[in-house]
Amino acid sequence: MTKISYRNTTVDGIKIAYREAGPKGAPKLLLLHGFPTSGHMFRDLIPLLADRYHIIAPDLPGFGQSGDPAVNSFDSIADTIDRFTEIVGFDRYAVYVFDYGAPTGFRLAVKHPERITGIISQNGNAYVDGLSDAWNPVQAYWQDASAENRAVLKAFLGPETTIWQYTHGVADPTTVSPDGYSLDNFYLSRPRGEDVQLDLMGDYKSNVALYPTFQNYFRTHKPRFLAVWGKNDPFFLPPGAEAFARDIPDAVIKFFDTGHFALETHADEIAAAIRDFLG
Repeated sequence: MTKISYRNTTVDGIKIAYREAGPKGAPKLLLLHGFPTSGHMFRDLIPLLADRYHIIAPDLPGFGQSGDPAVNSFDSIADTIDRFTEIVGFDRYAVYVFDYGAPTGFRLAVKHPERITGIISQNGNAYVDGLSDAWNPVQAYWQDASAENRAVLKAFLGPETTIWQYTHGVADPTTVSPDGYSLDNFYLSRPRGEDVQLDLMGDYKSNVALYPTFQNYFRTHKPRFLAVWGKNDPFFLPPGAEAFARDIPDAVIKFFDTGHFALETHADEIAAAIRDFLG
């Protein structure tokens, strides 16, 4: 049995909850989740890697067991996680990024390229090529932050939408545990949860604006890079994974026949790819 410790610390007044496993002297691996989940999404992956890596998986500010920030933006999330890595002693680490964790992790890489030993992107986008039409209502809100356009986005926060995110593109939905989406729906119902998430949807345009900056980092530093992608993701399309090879010719790109939350069905395969990639 893998020992996983559930801890929390305070970063600039915000409680950050995190999971930790693996030997302290081993190579470090930071796991960054996305919307609308938490470090719980890595519950199957961590035991498959903890024999070889020192793993930390925080709940991002405003998610899971972490506290709500006063300002809800991707810049503020990245700043908090940057300070968090320093507090927990992650001076050099590989980073696994998914969904919202991607613009968070890529900001850290741009700011501290010397700290990054490798990047694993699981449906974590950095190219316009990867954005599907599912983003159209969100993009409409970017263009016009009206109350009407904001109200449309509430559909993304409904319990049935969370279940759809987990099961869409999965060959056999009965293989998807209800634990993940049920816990996510519980966290989405937290006080201020709706406003936190709607604010971040509005601010996602800041991530798209930074795509050229992220791409310049990839071209300049050419980090070791692995893309493990659920090819049936309704939000981030396969061309978004393939685009990394334009800037990092040695990038390893693997597709799996599953949806957005690829770890729900392919944790074993993704863990094997990570072990081969990181060595």
